[in-house]
Amino acid sequence: MIHQYRLNGYSIVLDVNSGAVHVVDEIVYDLLEKLVPPLQEECPEEAVRALEEKYKREDVLAAYEEIMELYQAELLFSADDYEQYAGMMVASPIKAMCLHVAHDCNLRCKYCFASTGDFGGGRKLLDAQTGKKAIDFLLKYSHGRKNIELDFFGGEPLMNFDVVKAVVEYARSKEEEYGKNFRFTITTNGILLDDEKISYINREMSNVVLSIDGRKEVNDLLRPAPNGKGSYDVIVPNYQRLVEKRLENEEDRWQYYVRGTFTKHNLDFAKDVMHLNELGFDQISIEPVVSEEYQEYAITEKDLPRIFEEYETLAKQMIERKKAGTGFNFFHFMIDLNQGPCAIKRLRGCGCGNEYVAVTPDGDVYPCHQFVGMEDWKMGSVHDLSVDLKKKDYFAKANVYTKEECKNCWAKFYCSGGCNANSYQYAGDIHKAHHISCELEKKRLECAIMIKAAMAGEE
Repeated sequence: MIHQYRLNGYSIVLDVNSGAVHVVDEIVYDLLEKLVPPLQEECPEEAVRALEEKYKREDVLAAYEEIMELYQAELLFSADDYEQYAGMMVASPIKAMCLHVAHDCNLRCKYCFASTGDFGGGRKLLDAQTGKKAIDFLLKYSHGRKNIELDFFGGEPLMNFDVVKAVVEYARSKEEEYGKNFRFTITTNGILLDDEKISYINREMSNVVLSIDGRKEVNDLLRPAPNGKGSYDVIVPNYQRLVEKRLENEEDRWQYYVRGTFTKHNLDFAKDVMHLNELGFDQISIEPVVSEEYQEYAITEKDLPRIFEEYETLAKQMIERKKAGTGFNFFHFMIDLNQGPCAIKRLRGCGCGNEYVAVTPDGDVYPCHQFVGMEDWKMGSVHDLSVDLKKKDYFAKANVYTKEECKNCWAKFYCSGGCNANSYQYAGDIHKAHHISCELEKKRLECAIMIKAAMAGEE
């Protein structure tokens, strides 16, 4: 399988199964459109005739020779070596947890999937004893894994910061005994950040996610406080101070990002990305809202052409910045065409419900933070260190070959089947595709690959 597209003056061909990317000339691009594998030694006469009004015969035949070299090297129309492993997927040790230290929030973001922080179950905070039980749960079910990741999440985790510190201290006290290495992350809206918290976060957290939607008018429209006031003027200086301090340690240079959401209200979100960069942030993510279509901020099918155009605009602006030596990273355009993820990661993605779980303030275990509150998906409890192995196995077996719409999609090894929670909530089944998310992902991939083509030889 190959995928061909033209973007920003580049003619790009992706060989799906090998992962090879080719920037080709017009004649090779046009000829590839006429070919159906398996290829023969001689160029099909019907392909030559189809292009005779545009190209000379000898040029078409020369282009076919180039194609055949790549074909014989298994870099075009290569065989699928992955499907044979799809049925071998088994449950894995748990390596990551999203620990909900607060089902409460001091903002009232209008698009919040967590019902403004309480996940529909009432406002509550995690107690230290339950947090320590969550660590015990990880120690039990991580088995032979040395590196364990834990994300302090909410709601707003800084509303329960003493418990965050207690959990970190407890986890650190167990590392040597169990031969583990904990990597902590915290996701915050920034309202409660102060110098003391910044110092602690920069010392203990391997990564930090800073929530902001971009320009002041955009951020404050959808991320207000309970009194209706905007949050931009409070959080921006807090974030700038945290990042400035964080950058003093070269090891933490890339271990943060500002993360926002774009909605129907800011389909010109490239301006928000550039605004965040102008504020001094060079690790940026602005992601599309996923919601029911009746919401006034929802992204619908009609918005896709406009969003595609905006991704292209952003990609071109990023190329200009990179070439000028002032580049930055945009999360959805970050792609590794040389190494890439391992085979298992290509087939089943984030590990939701299998390698990754979420734990609520009550100690309930769910497949991920977006499943929290869906009682049918509760997987166990940290209090009795229980886990539903059938559910775990169910998620472990879900992969791009168990999802009918993914099997023949050119982007399957990059998105790895997409978000299970979005598929369940908006398509009714983790084995079905959420169409809008798929279309946006494919466009982002095309832009990311094109950026690599534009920067070839300059990085």
